[in-house]
Amino acid sequence: MSKSDPKIALPPGTKVPDHIMIIPDGNRRWARARGLDTLEGHRAGFEITTKLARAARDMGIHTLSLWGFSTENWDRTEREISYLMKLYEKLVDRHLAEAKKDGVRIIHLGRKDRLPKSLIARIADAEKQTYSNTKYVLNICLDYGGRDDMARAVNKYSQAHIEGRESRPMDEKVMMEYLDTHDQPYPYVDLAIRTSGEQRVSGLLLWQAAYAEMYWEIDHFPDFGPEKLKQAVLDYSRRRRRFGGNDIEEHLKFNPKVVADLEVRWRHQLAIGGDERLRDLAIRYVKEHYGLSKELAKEAGIGMAKALVYGKHKDWLKAKDALEGLYEIVQKTLKLAFEPKVIANFEINLWRQGGTEANLRQLLAEKFRVSDLQASKTAHLAYLANTELDNSNWEKAKWYLERFYQSLKERVA
Repeated sequence: MSKSDPKIALPPGTKVPDHIMIIPDGNRRWARARGLDTLEGHRAGFEITTKLARAARDMGIHTLSLWGFSTENWDRTEREISYLMKLYEKLVDRHLAEAKKDGVRIIHLGRKDRLPKSLIARIADAEKQTYSNTKYVLNICLDYGGRDDMARAVNKYSQAHIEGRESRPMDEKVMMEYLDTHDQPYPYVDLAIRTSGEQRVSGLLLWQAAYAEMYWEIDHFPDFGPEKLKQAVLDYSRRRRRFGGNDIEEHLKFNPKVVADLEVRWRHQLAIGGDERLRDLAIRYVKEHYGLSKELAKEAGIGMAKALVYGKHKDWLKAKDALEGLYEIVQKTLKLAFEPKVIANFEINLWRQGGTEANLRQLLAEKFRVSDLQASKTAHLAYLANTELDNSNWEKAKWYLERFYQSLKERVA
């Protein structure tokens, strides 16, 4: 993505994390898979960081933490370490140029006693030049480890206590004031991303990421571009964060067996052309499934029945308009953060092209505000049910639908 590339835009209503941290794994594996020197993987990873930082700002993400070198990475070869340190000098210079233009404050997280003096000087200069910037924060984590961060914080606190500059007992609030992120508006991580299919945090911002949502990306870091970052943010936006407390969102209280039975019946009526009976069943279905009032259920059910009939006759525009009306009612009633127009369009495309399991998973994740991973079991059951429905195996379809709705209720209730 060059400076002239279009900005990354998010759908209206997206919950954007204030702080994202990225563990950029897989540079060397990316290079080996292409028959390249492993240093070329680091160079490719370096190139992607600028694009990601720019995309993060486009999406309104205030703080981005990028881990370049951990406290454990000193066991790499001298050749690799030397190359990386020179690369980090270029990285700081490149980010500084954009930081001054875009209001980004650059902050180094990590130890300053083992990095090359030339790199430390560049970092210090970047921090000084951007100190007054408040629009965004870019944390460049070099020679950083979460346990080391906490150990240094305790040592600083102890020294201040000995010198009479600190009299407060140690607690969580005091601890935060001695960590590397101590003077940032959003020190706590909302979304932690790790690439290359690895599923561990390996020590990045251990204290600050205690309640971070985790996102595991299968591709290596050089292939994790702005569009993949957008997908991670959308996945985060669907999640329901409780922080150890109660869920503030309205629960769905439907009976899975009743809803499954109603769906099989309206599907059967749609197949045989029983339009009047279809409408009555659709009204009962949306009332039970979404917990709508009698009046709203009638309006939504009629809209659903119209959409189904229009879809059967391939009048996609009318079907989409009818579905949009249904989802506007559902959204207002359940206060879900989806866009009715987006959901209606997505569902019509499924009707037209046939619903793959992956597409069903994406629809459920978007509609019920859960992650792709959380929607996977439910989407699998929906796919199996749809297969039986398409073959008019009504009893077997009902069996799968009961389990689909039970899985859905367990996930979103």
